[in-house]
Amino acid sequence: MRRQPNGITRSISHNVSALDKTLLYSVGVILFLYLIISVKTFEHLPPLPTLEEMIQPGAKIDARPAAAQSEFPPESFPQTIHSVSLETIIHPAVEIIPSLTIPNMTVPAFYDPPQFKPYGGIRSYLGNHGKDLMTPQQAQSVGSKVNGLPTIFVAIASYRDFQCRQTIESIFTRATHPERIRVAVVDQFDKEVDVSCSHPESPCDQDPTQGPVFARHLGNRMYRGEYFAIQCDAHVDFVLDWDASVIQQWTNANNEMAVITAYLSDVNNSMDPEGHLIRKTRPIMCKSDFEGRGVKRHLRHGQQPEGPSGIHNEPTLEPYWAAGFSFSRGHFVVNIPYDQHLPWVFQGEEISIGIRGFTYGYDYYTPETSPCFHYYANADKTGKRNKIHLFWENAKLLDQEKVSRVEVGGMKRLNGIIGMNQPSVPPESWIGVDKEKYGIGQVRTPAKFFDTFGIHMKEFTTEDHLCRFVGKNMHRIWKQYLRKDRMGIDYSKITYHFQDPDIFGVTWNHLLPNNK
Repeated sequence: MRRQPNGITRSISHNVSALDKTLLYSVGVILFLYLIISVKTFEHLPPLPTLEEMIQPGAKIDARPAAAQSEFPPESFPQTIHSVSLETIIHPAVEIIPSLTIPNMTVPAFYDPPQFKPYGGIRSYLGNHGKDLMTPQQAQSVGSKVNGLPTIFVAIASYRDFQCRQTIESIFTRATHPERIRVAVVDQFDKEVDVSCSHPESPCDQDPTQGPVFARHLGNRMYRGEYFAIQCDAHVDFVLDWDASVIQQWTNANNEMAVITAYLSDVNNSMDPEGHLIRKTRPIMCKSDFEGRGVKRHLRHGQQPEGPSGIHNEPTLEPYWAAGFSFSRGHFVVNIPYDQHLPWVFQGEEISIGIRGFTYGYDYYTPETSPCFHYYANADKTGKRNKIHLFWENAKLLDQEKVSRVEVGGMKRLNGIIGMNQPSVPPESWIGVDKEKYGIGQVRTPAKFFDTFGIHMKEFTTEDHLCRFVGKNMHRIWKQYLRKDRMGIDYSKITYHFQDPDIFGVTWNHLLPNNK
């Protein structure tokens, strides 16, 4: 049957003659004989070498797919924030109480280079504000290098912290390649009493080795295309060769969407005076519960367990993100910047960033060995942290009723953005601006996070003993679902819902790879 141009179907027939049948029979016999001869011939050929025979002894196989190439030229490094890249914003407290007489603020504009303008900006190019998972090529469009080395951006929010200078000094003096590091500090200090973080403890010519949420938001604004990005506190010490170590651990995760994050261990008994690592254990983020009352109720991570890693030569998957230390590709800072509209918020920032990152497709890992350690207030035997300033000290200088209103307004928005407000809190009761810029993605849903890790939003409770599952068990099960293109864990293939093993027993053994 043949379809004619005018739409008429016309039948075509052909009568098979005796000659046609003879020719067809002859061709069939010839093909059959050719097949028999070919098979007999191949029987006498030597066998093909096995995979082991093809590989030279001692050679290593890299099973990872080749890195995608960006369609854009690499960014220069370092970049300076000029006056032309500044913008004016309203102080977030004024958004909640317009009668407050707080002047507008001039701040750095977010990183958004001109080559992305045809796509609607870098956030639109990188997965369209979380509506889609980034492609490997899109991910590779972010990240500068210097002398062939991937660069590192370090953001520090410091509040009157006398150890901020020490932290910066250890970042540079203990790095394998300090030339690839750029540090941005949001330095909040009393110029009449405190010493600025920008003043080294010793002058460079003498010694050449030289409200947290909003502050960290400003730190994100100073990112300028570095390959990797770190967020850390202003009172930590870095170990020798920390940059090479943490980059290698990130690389070993084989996951472009990996974020290495942890509540850092105390500096005591973790490193020697020269910065050599001596601690053999590491913390893991697995313990969280609801805290606070009413509209201030939020999910807060508690003291995390610490012990030897059950996974070796790579970081270990975990469910939660920590603000005290976070190491990732630079696009994490681009896609998940701190929310500008959360004044007077301290508790709750971690679950906010954690869920937003999860919905964009990011995965959290704890390092096998820590790149730095924390000075805790009461743990340092020298007493150096016994007298520290906290941002809450400013509350006594302000009207308490207004402070409470601002704090409540910030918490309503924080919980509202990630879907954790109580049903009695309507969306119109909190500031709803910039939801796309500071909101959740669509690669995964918050409900998937809650269901997977035993968080019950109707009752505001969590399943206990999650730490028995997180670590070696979760890592071995989840790793099976790492996408072949290295773009994160595919949660669409994960149906597991954690339940308290003390009540329901161990519910994950049948999912472990060696049990299949």
